[in-house]
Amino acid sequence: MSNASASPATPVANRGAITACVILAVIMQALDTTIANVALPYIQGSVSASADQINWVLTSYIVAAAIMTPPSGFLAAKFGRKRVLLVAIAGFVAASVLCGLAQSLNQIVAFRLLQGLFGASLVPLSQGILLDIYTVEERGSAMALFGVSVMVGPVLGPVIGGWLTDHISWRWVFYINVPIGALAFMGIVVFVTETKRDLLAKLDWFGFGMMSLGIGALQLFLDRGEQLDWFSSAEIMLEALICASAFYLLIVHTLTAEKSFVNPKLFLDQNFTISMIFIFVIGITYLASLALMTPYLQTLMGYPVITAGIVMGPRGLGTMLCMFIVGRLIGKVDTRWLLVLGLGLTAWAMYDMTSWTPDVSQWTIVSVGFVQGAGLGFLFVPLTTIAFATLPAHMRGDGTGLYNLSRNIGSSVGISIVSALIVENTQSNHESIAAYVTPFNHAFNAAAAQGLSPLTAAGRASLNEIITLQSTIIAYMDDFKLLMLMSLAVIPLVLLLRKPKAAPAVDHSAVME
Repeated sequence: MSNASASPATPVANRGAITACVILAVIMQALDTTIANVALPYIQGSVSASADQINWVLTSYIVAAAIMTPPSGFLAAKFGRKRVLLVAIAGFVAASVLCGLAQSLNQIVAFRLLQGLFGASLVPLSQGILLDIYTVEERGSAMALFGVSVMVGPVLGPVIGGWLTDHISWRWVFYINVPIGALAFMGIVVFVTETKRDLLAKLDWFGFGMMSLGIGALQLFLDRGEQLDWFSSAEIMLEALICASAFYLLIVHTLTAEKSFVNPKLFLDQNFTISMIFIFVIGITYLASLALMTPYLQTLMGYPVITAGIVMGPRGLGTMLCMFIVGRLIGKVDTRWLLVLGLGLTAWAMYDMTSWTPDVSQWTIVSVGFVQGAGLGFLFVPLTTIAFATLPAHMRGDGTGLYNLSRNIGSSVGISIVSALIVENTQSNHESIAAYVTPFNHAFNAAAAQGLSPLTAAGRASLNEIITLQSTIIAYMDDFKLLMLMSLAVIPLVLLLRKPKAAPAVDHSAVME
């Protein structure tokens, strides 16, 4: 989505400063995808939210970013890339401050929506600026630097978020964007030149509106379904109807309009269509597992927030390291085998997590997280390569936006599903286990001496606490098993991918927008 008009030739003397400024903007946006994760239990307490409601803080941001990423190129062409980027940075920082000042769940979710709306264009527009100021020969190095800046978020986000929450307040995971954003804003004002505006640029507003309405209704359906008991609620039925109607109209419009928001010809490319499924599943498994790990470490295992952030950090290191390795393997090894390896590592990590209890060691958490991150590293670049390998060059701009939209939707849907399953399965497991807690179960004869008698109020309270803990652990195991099965289920699709005849002229970092 970095297809705005090329900027005028930029003096080499300013290139370092421009690079630093746009990289700061990218780092600010990348940090916010993970920095709030470790602070979720603290935010939950401050705004009096339930375990499934607090994940709206994550999903609202992802959904807003998903909706606003595809039209980034149109906005840059219509109003000028520099102008749009400055508005995005200013709006993102302002929304961050509002998130820090929020006093209720509704407020923080609304402000996170604003963050996502403004932050969506930061990565693609910054990427476009880097592509313009570097020569074709230098773009490989520039995009490598760009990729590293995007991956700084998963590495440093949990650590910085944990430290800020522990030493100051969870509100500072949002306030930290103010100095970073201010530096990026001032640097772009001074050093970046404006692009030529295309006043005739048009956007398919009907298609964009139907897509936005469908995604928004789907997310509300998934986020509130468990709380409102799904289809027994009139609200959930209405959201499901709106979602189905919006996507139906979008499909009909896409197939019949002369120039629709979604180019239907993209789906005629087999590699691209299958890669869309892959990136959707990867979005589910990666961010959903991060959303599960935070409450697991802090609530079940009792880790301090800074410790939880530190043990989650190596996950990002594994991704970054393997991305560098894969960069050297592309062209030498069949990319399809790299995909199988990445999915296998991800599935293995999830399989190991299905046996975790709160007694699991820190080394196990770190090593398994590193393996999962390594699996992601083996997926990102090969999947982007093969997705765009057979796609015509003039369709890659539209393809990139749709590809990243699929990843973002997968992430938000995945977080909502695993959160709902945790609540539902915990209740179901509790009911199953509690059925054996009766005065007639002789297993409690010895336990009664330890204050666990089902005949006394204190004993029943203690038993209920133990049963709830065990029920929650099993619910987490079930979620990890689901993510493992999803990773394994898409492996056979690799057989349908066609081997590219030559390396495509495509920006590998586009997958990380």
